[in-house]
Order: sequence, then C-alpha cells, then structure tokens
Amino acid sequence: MTIRVALYHRTTYHFDRPVLLSPHVIRLRPAPHCRTHIEAYSLKLSGDDHFINWQQDPFGNFNARVVFPEPRKELTIAVELIAPMTVINPFDFFLDEIAQTIPFAYPASLRQELSPYLEITEAGPRLMAWLETVPRTPTTTVDFLVALNQRLQDDIGYLVRLEPGVQSCEETLTLASGSCRDSAWLLVQIFRHLGLAARFVSGYLIQLKSDVKALDGPSGSEEDFTDLHAWTEVFLPGAGWVGLDPTSGLFAGEGHIPLAATPTIGSAAAITGSSEKCEVSFDVTMEVERIHEDPRITKPYSDEQWQRIGALGDQVDAELNQQDVRLTMGGEPTFVSVDDMESPQWNTQALGEHKRECAEVLLARLQAAFAPGSVIQQQQGKRYPGEPLPRWALACYWRKDGAPLWRNPQWLAFMPDAPEVAADDVTAQRFTTALSERLSVAERHWHSAYEDSAYYRWQEQSLPINVDPRNATVNDGAERQRLARLLQQGLDAVVGYALPLRHSLSQAHRWETCRWPLKREHLFLVPGDSPIGLRLPLSALPWADPDQAPTESDHQNGIIHTSLCVEPRDGRLHIFLPPLTHLEHYFDLINSVEECACELACPVVIEGYAPPQDSRLEKLMVTPDPGVITVNMMPAASWQTLVAQTERLYADAWASRLGTEKFMLDGRHTGTGGGHQITLGGITPDDSPFLRRPDLLASIVTYWQHHPSLSYLFAGLFTGPASQAPRMDETRHEALYELEIALQQMPAGDLNQPWLVDQLLRPLLTDLTGNSQRAELCIDKLYPPDSGDRQLGLLALRGFEMPPHARMGLMQMLLVRALVARCWKTPYRAKPVRWGSALQDRWMLPHYLWSDLGDVLDDLRCHGFDFDLAWFAPFLAFRFPLHGRLHTPMLDIELRQAIEPWHVAGDEAGAGGTGRYVDSSVERLEVNVSGMSGDRYVVTCNGRRVPLSATGRNGEAVAGVRYRAWQPPLALHSAPHSQIPIHAPLVFDVVDTWNQRSVAGCTYHVAHPTGRHFDTFPVNAFEAEARRLGRFSDSGHRHGHQVPKLESPSLELPQTLDLRWTPS
Repeated sequence: MTIRVALYHRTTYHFDRPVLLSPHVIRLRPAPHCRTHIEAYSLKLSGDDHFINWQQDPFGNFNARVVFPEPRKELTIAVELIAPMTVINPFDFFLDEIAQTIPFAYPASLRQELSPYLEITEAGPRLMAWLETVPRTPTTTVDFLVALNQRLQDDIGYLVRLEPGVQSCEETLTLASGSCRDSAWLLVQIFRHLGLAARFVSGYLIQLKSDVKALDGPSGSEEDFTDLHAWTEVFLPGAGWVGLDPTSGLFAGEGHIPLAATPTIGSAAAITGSSEKCEVSFDVTMEVERIHEDPRITKPYSDEQWQRIGALGDQVDAELNQQDVRLTMGGEPTFVSVDDMESPQWNTQALGEHKRECAEVLLARLQAAFAPGSVIQQQQGKRYPGEPLPRWALACYWRKDGAPLWRNPQWLAFMPDAPEVAADDVTAQRFTTALSERLSVAERHWHSAYEDSAYYRWQEQSLPINVDPRNATVNDGAERQRLARLLQQGLDAVVGYALPLRHSLSQAHRWETCRWPLKREHLFLVPGDSPIGLRLPLSALPWADPDQAPTESDHQNGIIHTSLCVEPRDGRLHIFLPPLTHLEHYFDLINSVEECACELACPVVIEGYAPPQDSRLEKLMVTPDPGVITVNMMPAASWQTLVAQTERLYADAWASRLGTEKFMLDGRHTGTGGGHQITLGGITPDDSPFLRRPDLLASIVTYWQHHPSLSYLFAGLFTGPASQAPRMDETRHEALYELEIALQQMPAGDLNQPWLVDQLLRPLLTDLTGNSQRAELCIDKLYPPDSGDRQLGLLALRGFEMPPHARMGLMQMLLVRALVARCWKTPYRAKPVRWGSALQDRWMLPHYLWSDLGDVLDDLRCHGFDFDLAWFAPFLAFRFPLHGRLHTPMLDIELRQAIEPWHVAGDEAGAGGTGRYVDSSVERLEVNVSGMSGDRYVVTCNGRRVPLSATGRNGEAVAGVRYRAWQPPLALHSAPHSQIPIHAPLVFDVVDTWNQRSVAGCTYHVAHPTGRHFDTFPVNAFEAEARRLGRFSDSGHRHGHQVPKLESPSLELPQTLDLRWTPS
C-alpha cells in the first residue's frame, strides 16, 4: 500500500549586483533520527564556484557548510528527496515505569544530559496563567500529551506569517494565533515549565490527498502538499524523542520529516548566512509528486484503468446480448460497523441493537436511491439452533412498472422523516376502525388479543419463594425477562387486535372475515416474544385439510385461518399482514393500510408474510448474520446497471457508518467475514441460462475445478474442507470420479426437463457434511423438484470474500460475466483435474494462484476479452499482503502471507454443550527468492532449509513455510506430552554454503517484537498497516557456523516447509 513520493524544494535569491557571500550553513538534509525512510537525497546549488562540506552539529543534525569564493548575482539551493510514505504509528513506543504517568521526574544523570532541553527562557504572565490551568493530577502520559497538544491547537489559530523570527510566547497567547514555528516554540516552553525536556524541530511536512473522505471531521489536504514546517519533540524515558505537532493537534507521523532538532530556535534555521549590502529578492518552490503507488484497496484503479474496465464491461454485455444469454447478476454483500469493532454483534453474534439501527438507516437510504414508491416490510428471517427467535429481516418491495406501491414514505416508521408518534392502544383501536371501513368488513370481527394469564400465573408460582418475579436481569434468560416485563405491564392489558381476513375467490374486490369460535372467552396468545400474528392459537380453530385446495363452498361456510393483526409495540404501530395468494390482493391491502396511516397521521411498521412471488415485483433485503449486516441486492441485467447499483450501495453503506473491512489484532487486513455471494440467473426462472443450457453449468463447474485461483485468490481467511464454501475436490476426493460420470450424463443444448440438472449435480456440489447450501458452487435454488419456492434458476458463487472497495467487487463480477459469455459461446469440456494434496501445498501460495489467474485471463483474451492481469493486483495485495523484502548482493527475499486451511477438530464438551473448535493456530508464509544463481547460497528458516522450487523465471524460486503462530488451549497436537511449540519469530537466513555462515537475514514476528501485545483491534487501516509492518525486520541473521541439513521432501507437501514436522 506504499506510496513513493518525490519532494522538490528550490529557493532562489536574486541580488541586484554580484556580491560576496559569507559561508552558508544549510540544514535541509533529513536528520539521523528521521523515521521515514529516505531512499534518495540530493542537494544542488547553482554554479560550480562553491565548496560543500558536510558536518554534524552538537545535536547530531546534518549541516552543509558552503563556501563561495567568488561574487555571484544569484544563488539557487535545490533539494530533492525520494521517500516511501510508509505508515508510522506515532503511538507505537515503549515507556519506562517511571514515565507511565505525568508528572514524573527524570533520574539525576539523565536530567543532566537533558539540561539544554530543560532551560526555561520565557515566563510571562499569560504563559504562567495558561500553565495554571493544566491539570497536575497523575495522568497517563499518552493521554496527557494528547490532551495538551489538542488544547494548544484549539487555543492558537494557525496563521501564515512571512515575517522572520519567532513570536514570544506572550505574543502568541495574546494574539491567539501564530505560525507553525510560533506554536512549536510555545509548546517547547510549556513542556519545560512542566519539567519535560523538549526541543524545537524544523522539517518538511508532506500531506497527501486522502482516497476516502472522512465521515467525521476534516479529511486532510484536498491535494498533495508539502512545505517547510515546525513542531516539537518531548523526551520520554523509554520512548526517546516523541514528536507533537501543535498546529494540527496530532503526533508526528510519516509525513513529518525532521531536518534539524535543537534546544533553541536559531540553530534550527533552514539556511543561515549573509551577503554584502545589496537589494535582494527571493522565491521558493515546493512540490511533491507521487512517483509510484502500490495497489491499495482505498483506490484500487486509476481513472485510465477504470475507463478500460468499463469499456470491457460494455463489450461483455454486447456479447451476452448477441448470444441471447439473458444473464442477471445479484449479490449478497456484507457490511460491518465503522464505529464498533469490539462488541459481539459485530464479531460473532447475529443480533444487536446497534446492528438493527444501522440496518434501518441503510435500508432507508437504499429505498430512496433504488425504490421510490416502495414499501418496507419487517419479516421473519432465518432461525438457527440456539437462537430463541428467528432473526429479523427488513425487505423493500416495489413494482417494476414504476407505479407506486406506497405513496408517502413518511408513513413508514423506518423512514428518517417519519413523524414521532407514540402509538398506544387507543391508536390501535382507531386504526382497526379505519381499516374496517376501507376493507368493507364488519368491525365486530376484530378480536382483542391478550397474553395467556393462566400460563404466566403458573410460571410465577413456579419461581422460588425468595425471588421477585418482577425483577429480572440479562442473565436470567428470555423466559424470566418476559415474565418480569409482562407482570410489570399487567397480564390483563390488551396486546393487540386480530382480524380473520382473506380475499374472496368469487369477487375481485371483496375481503372476507369471520368471528373465530374460541374455547375461552378471549383470544389468548401463545407464549413468546414474536409478533402477535405469529402467536395466534390457530390450532384451536376448526381443522381444515392443508393439502386440500379451498373451494367456494369452503370460503362461504369455513373458518378463515389467516389474520391481519394490529399491535402497538415499542412505541410503534405494527401491522401484521396475512399470507396472500395473488399480488393484486397485496397491492389492495397495502393501499388500504397506507390510507389509514395517512388519515390517522400515524407511521406504521409493516410486518408479517411476504407478498406472493411474482415477476412484476422487485425486492432487496437487509438481514443480520453473525458479525455483519447482509444486503440481498436485486439482480441486474446489464453491466451499467450493476456498476450504478454497486457504487451506490457502497456509498450509502459508508454514509450509514457501515464499512467493508476489519482488522485482526496483529494488523492483518480482512474482509467483513460475511463473504460476498454472487448470484447468477435470469429475469425469470424460464430465462435462466443454466436451465436453458445445462452445458453452461457443466462448463462453469469444470472451469472452476481446473483453476484453483478462482477459489482461493478471492476467498476469505477460513478456507479448506470444513470452510463455509469448500471446493468440491477438497471435501471428497472420490467426488471427482462421480462428477465425471454426472457430466457425461449432462444433456447438451436446450432442455425441457429443468430438474434433471439438479438431480445430476446437487448430490455432488456439497460441503463435507453433504449440505448443498454450503457448497462453493451452490445450485440449491436452481430447480429442486421437491421445492417449488426454490425453483428460481439461480447459481450462487459462495467462495468470494467481501471486497473492500466497490470497484473491486465490480471487477470480480466482470470476471464472472466474461466467463459465462466465454462458456456460453464455447462450452468448456474437459476431465476434472486430480489435484490431490497440491490443493494444500502449491495452491496455497500466492505465486501459483497469480500465475493460474494469468492463465484464466489468457484464455479470456483468446475469446476476445482483453483483461489485464494488473487489474487484479489489489486482490493480491489484500488477500496476500506483503510482509517485507530483504535485498542483498547475493539474492532478494520477499515474504508474503499465504493461505492456511483451518481444520475443524473433533467434538469437545463445553459449558454450552458439545462444540467443534477450529484450529487457527497454524499460519503459512510464502518465501519468494529472486536473483539466485548456482547452489552456493541457500535460504533457511529457523535453521531448516526452505524447499525452494524454480518458478520458470530465471533465478526465481518459491516455497511455503508452515508454522505454529500461537498456542490456543484446544488445537491439533496440543496434548501436553506432544505439544508443538510456537515457532515465532521466524528467522530467514541467506547461508553461504562455501563458508558455512549466514551472510544476511530477516526476521518475521507474529506479535509486536517489543512485547507490546495489543488487546484492542486497530482503529483504522493506518494503525493496522503500522502493526503489520512493525512485525518485519530486514536484519537479525543467525550467528556462528551454519550447515543446513538436506531434508527429504515431503511426499504430500513437497513445496512446503512444515516446522511442526520433525525430519527423520
């Protein structure tokens, strides 16, 4: 993600006549303590008649002393430096115990060494008054410095001041404004009055335009910018000199390049010298230019690249249209909170109050963007074992013909402009009256619904005598909390109202109702927390055969088993819709509900049963999943529609404070963890290209099996046989033989038996347990003959991780669209490849996946689709981040993250029952070596030879290193007598076999090398990157005599060094 920049600084002095110049001291070379790596530096002066002597002043700063023997009429001083803007975490420092809190005292010997930096030169009344307001109670050192720096930035306004010199502290405080050097000098004096050693720093400041605008506060410079700047450094025992910039209120980072750091201002001046008396003018030019940008997820493509990608997307569309493929693409992108990365609802749990709030905000934005005139309906979502209730699901429905389904969005309670109306029982009664009039049904048929008081009285009597049933805590469980809530509100209170309702079979515009015969006097609900529409005692009504289609006589004489319910709940009025058979009935009912809401000026929440499936209706859904929010997007039939939908979705999610990235404790960048399922199909099931041409599905299955890069390059962290979307050949090796037979039976051309494809492939496209819903290529909703509501003609690609940027997601979809076009025009027929253990060996390494993706793109180019491999570089950087490089005269080493499949261990008994643990303690790196010649030098890891294999490029070889990164209580091989230790840090050596010594090396740490074990996740991508980069060092080779032994290559993993394995 590094951006390399070139900084150019030129100062020119114009004299009115040739003058003699005194020796000049130029302090424009980065100081030795500069943390930003300076790759190149050059100082040039105009003319040849001068001499430069490089010196270091008493404080270690570089000074160029320049002598001018001859008079001159012009003097130009030009500096150019090249530096990578690698992120530096300014808070990544260690503090001695004595400096953990402020105030503290320096030890006597250290105080004597710091004496020049403790000298107080100003003590005016305004300065002393300002210091009186500084808290002196013991405070954490970092918190104190942050607060002091930000307060000074708030108190002193920034002013561009061209006058030479520095204001006194009194002037700066009186004016409440000053230049950067004025604020820096003021902070120096403040620190010294507080007993802290401080020094004045002059240097360069580089600010680059941010790729993403901040949600809160300023986003930084609107364009790339550089200037001479000044800030302050304070000395903290253990940390050394720490930079604070009072102009911005921030700590000094990678953009602060110190040139001179001194105890006084004068000795930090950029240029000092004099000339004969004359008239002089000068001009200054400062520029910063980006000369290299690594692919990064915040800006994956340049404008020129994106234009080419867009043109290719249009070309693929034209090919699909010409071939009459009728392809539609949808997806299920997932999002996480940008504010909360710690709580369970954004990591492991599916439900949470904050998650629901974010979902409502996002859905309101999406409705305004895609579906004006739509209705939002709250429905019952998925239910999983261990969860007391089905999850909620928010659906948005609208008509494809453009006619409004809901005219005024302010009467939907989810909308931000909905009026605040506290709905109660009176509101509910008024609504039932109004709705009865519009549906032309008798109001007497409404039933008042009550909680079952007899059940809850029995529950109350069952509690221990010393337990108050009206008091319950979050630890008491759902039953106890419900009992306490109902006892507080009263068991005799009306909960809501139910109206038996159905549409007449004989009359198009007539609704029917009836009075339910009840065994008890009132309608008592089934105990629970669901809406009352799901708790009606329908089993107590006269029985009707559910398998027998209703007739007209049944409608005239029978009891209606469906009901519309009105329930005031949590201050909102909820309208529960019954199941309906025709879309026209749904339109009529929704229209009546909106008219009532408008008449009563009361926003409502629509819930209950979804409208009947109908191609005239479009929908999108927002649902909760463990740790994420999932958006089920409507399918798009063209590339331009897909682009517009995806970019708007990402933008609205960001505006709703939802993001697409997470970070691990070690700084590793991951997706949301919820994946990004891509769904392929047609506008209707009859249009599905996979039902019209079954050989297309056969081609896709075979192509995916032949190219592991399509499975692994875009996958998340959890891969392997037990993952949520395993490859078919990862789960059961014998399945390939059965797949080959199934493909032989696959009919070619048009097919009038759509269920045949399902019967041939669904038994094979499954996970390890036989679950077809968790397969990488899922055809569960293609055309199962036993489920009419899932005969949708859809193929779901479930192996994709959530892309962190909208354009990366579109790049994935374009690749899939091109593969569909290629396989439709030219079916891909070949035998499955028996990869065997290579799937856990070479195909875990990014080098081979990148090479395989190149083969895929070469094939697409042969079919007329000009993909550029560089377009997928952001995916390589995201999924396989670079940890570091070691450059030596002998060869170069590059370490990159590789894939490690996580294995699921056997059953383990726990407090919550039996569980199966995932062993994530093992990780893998790729070692890529270039510049090799001969066999003199070998590479070792922790003393063992790395089994490098030639890649086919001259002097390049690659291998994987598998190691235990941490020691969980439950993992493979964790028995006490056979416990495999942690192998970190990993020390890689370049060993000279002739001299039997290590001549260079690098070190990779799993955790922070100084022992700073982080217990909170990174707050943003910058901190995460700093954590990652801090774990690699291009030094640290092994000492002494080195004779790496030759090890027999593993038969199963020949290209992997498994440090857990003990060589024979």
